[in-house]
Amino acid sequence: MIPRALKRLFHQISIGDQSYRFMFRPGPPGEAVAFDCETTGLDPRRDDIVTIAAVRIRGDRILTSERFEAAARPEARMNAEAIKVHRLREADVEAAARIEKIMPEFLHFIGGRPLVGYYVDFDVRMVDKYLLGLLGFELPNPLIEVSKLYYERKYGDAPPGVSIDLSFASILSDLDLPVLDQHDAFNDALMTAMMYLKLRDMKERGVRIPRPRQEGGAHHHSGVG
Repeated sequence: MIPRALKRLFHQISIGDQSYRFMFRPGPPGEAVAFDCETTGLDPRRDDIVTIAAVRIRGDRILTSERFEAAARPEARMNAEAIKVHRLREADVEAAARIEKIMPEFLHFIGGRPLVGYYVDFDVRMVDKYLLGLLGFELPNPLIEVSKLYYERKYGDAPPGVSIDLSFASILSDLDLPVLDQHDAFNDALMTAMMYLKLRDMKERGVRIPRPRQEGGAHHHSGVG
């Protein structure tokens, strides 16, 4: 596995389309972008993006007026389990553009800002697959994983054997955040942005998330599509 930093350097040197050099420059200070994709399934090699959404974060504010949302017409067949998750059928996105047409606008929206996500590696792998073919590089942005920030706040000092739950629902519940209609790419991006700001604030203040008394049990996490 080639480290991201090394890939970034290689892509920065070898970039073919110079108009995308801005992706390799840091974004505006104090800004980040929370983003989420809904997909035809959970295999980045075979599956496709169906919707992609992002919202900008500036300082401690979520800029819902500065948002990106797009539906894409996938080449891959829609997985039945995925349809249950995001409730989008092939008929719902058949009039949408191909993801390759959407990518340039998405890149201009995110720029070089850090990307905040829940299991962000999956979403990044989905985007990278198109970018490599389209522009010859992968997303060079710094990545911020909210489940990792949550783990540090809740389980960072836990004794061995403690039951660990990194599910989206548990994070929302522990942070006392509103549950929006889940598995809608924009709502998921918005909830992820809220998680990030709250966890970052807790980290700055040195505040931990209390754990229930019972210690011991199995490791557990569940993702969102």
